[in-house]
Amino acid sequence: MRWAVDEARRRGSFRVQLTSNKVRRRAHRFYERLGFVASHEGMKLKLR
Repeated sequence: MRWAVDEARRRGSFRVQLTSNKVRRRAHRFYERLGFVASHEGMKLKLR
């Protein structure tokens, strides 16, 4: 993750965004420790 964020910064990006299933609470804590902040509610439509 550190490499990806550093690379995005090096390339001039202004944001890194990720998605994670709501039930993955441990993953959310991991991302929060890295400085990520919850910001959006996602939606999907299953076709099969």
